Amino acid sequence: MTDVTQGNAYVGARAPRVEDGRFVTGAGRFVAGVRLPGMLHATVVRSPIAHGAVTRCDPDAALAAPGVRAVLTPRDAATLRLPCISTAPGQREASYPVLTEEIRYVGQPLALVVAESAAAAEDAADLVELDFSERPALVGAEAALATGAPLLYPEWGTNLVSEFVVGDADAAAAMADHVVELTLRLGRVAPCPMEPRGTVATWEPARGELTVWTSTQAPHLARDHLAGALGIGCDRVRVIGCDVGGGFGAKEHPYPEEVLACLATRRLGRPVTWIERRGEHFTSTLPARDAVHRGRLALDADGRFIALYADILSDLGAYPASVGVNPAAVSALMLPGPYHFDQAGAKVRAVVTTTTPIGSFRGFGQPEITWTRERLIDEAARGLGLDPVELRLRNMIRPAEFPYPSRTRQSYDSGDYAAALELVRDRVAARAAATPRDGKPRGVGFACHVEHTGMGPSAEMEAAGINAGGFEIAVVRMEPDASIVVSSGVCGMGQGIETTLAQLAADRLAVPMDRVKVVFGDTAYAPYSGLGSIASRSLTVGGAALIGAADRLRRRILAIAAHRLEATPGDLEITGAAVRVKGDPAAAITLADIAAAAWRGRDLPDGMSPGLEEREVYDPPANVYGYAAHAAAVAVDPDTGKIEIEGYWAVTDCGVVVNPTIVEGQLHGGIVQGIGMALTEEIAYAPDGQPLTTTFMDYLLPSSPESPPIEVELIQVPSPVTPGGMKGVGESGVISAPAAVGNAVAAALPHVAGRITATPLTPYAIWSVSRDG
Repeated sequence: MTDVTQGNAYVGARAPRVEDGRFVTGAGRFVAGVRLPGMLHATVVRSPIAHGAVTRCDPDAALAAPGVRAVLTPRDAATLRLPCISTAPGQREASYPVLTEEIRYVGQPLALVVAESAAAAEDAADLVELDFSERPALVGAEAALATGAPLLYPEWGTNLVSEFVVGDADAAAAMADHVVELTLRLGRVAPCPMEPRGTVATWEPARGELTVWTSTQAPHLARDHLAGALGIGCDRVRVIGCDVGGGFGAKEHPYPEEVLACLATRRLGRPVTWIERRGEHFTSTLPARDAVHRGRLALDADGRFIALYADILSDLGAYPASVGVNPAAVSALMLPGPYHFDQAGAKVRAVVTTTTPIGSFRGFGQPEITWTRERLIDEAARGLGLDPVELRLRNMIRPAEFPYPSRTRQSYDSGDYAAALELVRDRVAARAAATPRDGKPRGVGFACHVEHTGMGPSAEMEAAGINAGGFEIAVVRMEPDASIVVSSGVCGMGQGIETTLAQLAADRLAVPMDRVKVVFGDTAYAPYSGLGSIASRSLTVGGAALIGAADRLRRRILAIAAHRLEATPGDLEITGAAVRVKGDPAAAITLADIAAAAWRGRDLPDGMSPGLEEREVYDPPANVYGYAAHAAAVAVDPDTGKIEIEGYWAVTDCGVVVNPTIVEGQLHGGIVQGIGMALTEEIAYAPDGQPLTTTFMDYLLPSSPESPPIEVELIQVPSPVTPGGMKGVGESGVISAPAAVGNAVAAALPHVAGRITATPLTPYAIWSVSRDG
């Protein structure tokens, strides 16, 4: 593994975020701020019913309205479809329509109105005349498999999209001394980034070129999918990823609205913009979670874990969208967590319902399976009369066992799982004396997870249909004045990647960080990206590519300097904007002198071509695995069921920490998102398929009063897989938070602990369980 700490001391430093200057001064460029001459505005006409078909779509009245320039209907986009990135075994659909007359959820796009202003488009959208034939709605994954359930795709003869098995553990429970079984559910939640989705598209007929500004986590993926859907060559499509006000996975996929905006600009020859209204978010942006797990944990008489099994039933919504069944497959693959099991396995089933299709969200299947595993462990400890922390420690994988092949064939690379849990336990114990004595039931809950990041190849992941591999490319160039330009295929979405890549480059090339510029997001200039900024991989994989390119450039600089100074490269060092002979400060040549000569092709070593630019393609050989231990302390109001989180602790290992402030910020944000999932957030539907959560009055995000004091501690066990030793951390905070909170509530209410099985744990839900218990 390459040593990331060589050179300057930027890696590990709390360097201020370089991108924040433009954000705090209002100089960021977001999609909604893109203004082009002659730009038109688009509004989507959406289905008011959950299931049925459009029998008449008459746009005439809308077309006659002031300022309206076009109305696109399903007939205009009959052949346009978007692909699933990867498919699970036996998956019955591998793509989905942009517009169709078949209706399968409320909010489904049915038409696009384009007008001179947003107001004119919105007014005209109400004038599109629609008639429907309505069919019975279908809400809930379990209802989808019931005998006589309405079929969303009658030609299938079932609502089951895919079914497969990962590992094996179902039979092992029969031989165990103790078996704990629970049916658990993590509710459907919305990503809710600060910036909604948006797109601006413009078509140049003379050149046959499409340019799209969009809020995306994966510009090259967006380009490829737009080109494929529209039948245009990739060389004719340019995607410019603007500043992104949060993605959380929701902006990883292309959406029908983006394709429709591109179709409209091609038809009209004028730029077209579509900006998602906040009210649309809950029915148009892909939500996540919504899985039912029937979990079974088997232990021997000494509390040793024998087997863990989960029957995973995933509600995909109206169709398998871009990521399809993958979140449920990841749940199955990450089932064992940081523990030993003789056997572990899962059956995965995914179904369609008349609800908004499911997509990516921070954690991608891992919060769901952590909720299941960690709740089972706590209930096993309660049943056996054991301390839940001691039970976990008794079964944890130890440092000497790495690399460790889990029972679902994931090869964990490095770590000290027990040390993280012991640190959390110690932090909680130090606070115990300060607990108020007001008569409220209180409890402390623990949860642990292993997070797969880096997205390297995995035979088991490929077998489950997951696009498990993804390379990244970095180009590092020293300009004639010795400033550095880094071009990367990953992109920024608020995670601080512009800063951390600059820190890595500054260290590798021993230059001041303010001399490094990071460029990404524009497919016309950025190198191709294998997957984009998803799956906690932008620094792990994009940073590894940067390290390779920067190291190659450093060797090139030293070779030129050695030629000029009549020395050997090993005798040289880069320091103070110059290359010097070690021990002889007078024997030096400035970087600017080297760079200017290199670009002019002057006085170079024999056989060296002009220029100072290097390129690295990093294709991860395997996943890397971060991990964490969390604890939450809660108080429950017995009269109202309200839960108050009084303290929260997390110890996390993400390998080498490039910027502790950014890492801590990522963890704080993820933990609060996880607390929201645990306590308040849920997208709910009425039996007729009508959404019950359509505004922030209904969908309750955690605010400052619901956000507890959070103590984060970082440990660093470098990954032996990735150059630089980094592991991903962007999703870590959210993975264990729901389980830690749930276990704390169960500890506070031991008489009904076995019924703490579904999120969100709202005051009404807790009051009802407590009253009935």
